[in-house]
Amino acid sequence: MQENIILYDKDIREPLFSFLEQQYGKMRILEEIRITKSRADIIMVLPDGVVGIEIKSDADTYARLAGQTKDYDRYFDYNYVVVGSSHAAHIEEHVPAHWGIITVEPVGDEIDFYVLRKPHLNIKMEMEKKLELLWRPELVHIQQQTQMPAYKERSKAFVREKIIEKVPAPVLQQLISQELFERDYTTILEEINAFRAANHQKPRRRTKKRRRKLRPSE
Repeated sequence: MQENIILYDKDIREPLFSFLEQQYGKMRILEEIRITKSRADIIMVLPDGVVGIEIKSDADTYARLAGQTKDYDRYFDYNYVVVGSSHAAHIEEHVPAHWGIITVEPVGDEIDFYVLRKPHLNIKMEMEKKLELLWRPELVHIQQQTQMPAYKERSKAFVREKIIEKVPAPVLQQLISQELFERDYTTILEEINAFRAANHQKPRRRTKKRRRKLRPSE
């Protein structure tokens, strides 16, 4: 390990995406997604599940990690924490046992990653919270694919509840991943406003885009 080199979040992300692609193959990366009181640094979409990834660089502390792990556990099938070498010795004390741990350190001019602990299935995941990752047009597409009623006048919460009730969990897991794989940030606002107009609701204004990363494996 090289002495006195601090890795920041911005140093870690791009090399991490390449590392994850080598590990998992087909995947899609979405960044900075709001989950309850936290913001997920990265979500990695796989064909049959969604993985939450929190980065704690050498410049970060554990101050908010306890609350973040609780929020991540409500949304994702698996979770990782990615830590700079300064945290490697003690990170296992700060995340639940089912979380995976990836350590990162500079080696020459490159960034080296090591899977200190593989993640286990997160049994605390709540399907209703996971469905909150989807926007209304994506929920509608799942309804259409599963021949469900439209429920156009009902809230998103009601629709999510009905989807969970009607669609078997293994099928729903794959459908959620499919929607996240196919999400198009360039057209989604128009789709949302078309839905709102059809239901006599005010259009949604464009906000600052969330960063997202598409891998070549898509």
